[in-house]
Amino acid sequence: MPELRRDPIVGRWVIIATERARRPSDVGRGPAPSPGGLCPFCPGNEDKTPREVYVSGRSPSAPANSPGWKVRVVPNRFPALKIEGDLDRRAEGIYDRMNGIGAHEVIIENPDHAKALEDLPAADVTEVLFAYKARILDLRNDLRFKYILLFKNHGHLAGASLEHAHSQLIALPVVPRQVIQEIEGARRHYDLKERCIFCDIVGQERKDRSRLVFENDEFVVFAPWAPRSPFETWIVPRRHESNYEAEPKERLGLCAQALATTLRRIGAALGNPAYNFIVHSNPLRDAPSASYHWHIEVMPALTQVAGFEWGSGFHINPVPPEDAAEFLRKVAG
Repeated sequence: MPELRRDPIVGRWVIIATERARRPSDVGRGPAPSPGGLCPFCPGNEDKTPREVYVSGRSPSAPANSPGWKVRVVPNRFPALKIEGDLDRRAEGIYDRMNGIGAHEVIIENPDHAKALEDLPAADVTEVLFAYKARILDLRNDLRFKYILLFKNHGHLAGASLEHAHSQLIALPVVPRQVIQEIEGARRHYDLKERCIFCDIVGQERKDRSRLVFENDEFVVFAPWAPRSPFETWIVPRRHESNYEAEPKERLGLCAQALATTLRRIGAALGNPAYNFIVHSNPLRDAPSASYHWHIEVMPALTQVAGFEWGSGFHINPVPPEDAAEFLRKVAG
């Protein structure tokens, strides 16, 4: 059973997931995935993964766990958290711990082994983003879960252990500290000015335009004012919405356009680097928030966290966001 342990000084929770040590990529750097060989995510190999929990594109008359799908979601074979069991919150002296209860799923983004997410037609990227929504709506019925983090690791240097395009979802029994800090900062701004800080940022970036990368009718893409790493890029809805799962499919289609354009420009400008993206949204059963605003953070894996960053919490970024945005604006997306 994995375990969650709480740091008593800063309140940060960590997951102790000893079973994942069976994955070479989780202890040490491990080798890069080798091309060729059997891929459990390719059509025809559905029996090599756990049974699917969501699928789109397959004919309703076709059997489950068979080819013919567009997007397929399965439990992770090496989960960081396990769905079976009770939280069993308990103390050990001054320390707090609980069982590592949660859900860990893999969203297989398309059946073609050679196609990255940004290579797909907009309609297919929309299906991926809608699968995210569908899984949130299902998993939030489990009252043990307080937060769902959606993320993608693309490329070996960003933590991907398989080449086939996929993203992941982890449902957590606690809200991550980083999300809490965002929520609290947004609430302070709202208490002072009665406005959402994300809406204010969107308005300023659209007016200033020096950090703007792309926009459409519903989403704006920009380099944040204080990026943690070179070419960090945010995708934010233009209209206020605190919960990702509240977005209708039509707006997710425009989010798909913004996301794919961003990833293509980063790939073209930087030589197809490894990257991560994460979706930050309101906690599962919190009421819709007037102060918080869901968004996607995209981070190319161009620099390495070292001693100063670990020790101080500061990030050293050699590329001003204005320069990064200008560079990406000039690239065809």
